[in-house]
Amino acid sequence: MLELKNLTKYYGKRLILDNINLTVNDGEIVSIVGPSGGGKTTLLRCISGLESISSGEILIDASPFDPYRNTTNESVIGVVFQEFQLFPHLSVLDNITLAPKMVLKHGKAKAEEDAQKLLDRLSLGNKGHLYPYQLSGGQKQRVAIARALAMNPKILCYDEPTSALDPALRQEVEDLILSLKRDGMTQIVVTHDVPFAENIADKMLKVKPLED
Repeated sequence: MLELKNLTKYYGKRLILDNINLTVNDGEIVSIVGPSGGGKTTLLRCISGLESISSGEILIDASPFDPYRNTTNESVIGVVFQEFQLFPHLSVLDNITLAPKMVLKHGKAKAEEDAQKLLDRLSLGNKGHLYPYQLSGGQKQRVAIARALAMNPKILCYDEPTSALDPALRQEVEDLILSLKRDGMTQIVVTHDVPFAENIADKMLKVKPLED
C-alpha cells in the first residue's frame, strides 16, 4: 500500500502541490486527472523519485519511504514515460534487459529469458530484434511497459499513456492496464483523458492549478 500524507512541493517560491493526501491499496488503479499545469506530472515525479518533495511523507506498507533517496537495487516504483524514452541505438530486447543487468545484476541469459516472457505476454514476442524506429506508437508503448515491468516494481506509474495514440491503440492500452490489474499490479495513471481514467480506475484524484 502506498500512502501520501500532506505531500507538498515547491519550485522555488512557487507552490505546485499543496498537502496532497492519497492512499493506493495493493492491486488498485488510481487515476490522477486534471488540466495542464495542475501538477499531475509533478506529483507522479515525486511518487516515483524523479523529484524530491518539499514536505510531507510517503509510506510504503506503513513504513516511511523516500523514493528520491532510495539507494537499494530494489525497484519499488516503476515509470512508463509519456514519450516512452526508449534508447534508439538499442534493440527492443536490449532496452528491456539493460536495467536488470546493470541494476539488479542479472546475468545476460536470465535477463533475456525474463524479457522474452514479457514480450510474449505483451504480444511482442517476435519484436525483440527490432529497434524503436521500426515500431508503431502502440508497440513502443508496450516496450516501455515491458522495460518498467522488467525491474519487478511493486507499483507501476504512467505519465499520459494515451496522449500520442489513436482511439484503437488507446483501447489497447486500456486493456493492457486492466490485464495487469488482474495480475495484481498496483498502478497509478496520470492522464487528462477523463473517460479513459473512468474506465480503468478504482478511484480518481483530481488536481487543478493553484492560484498564485
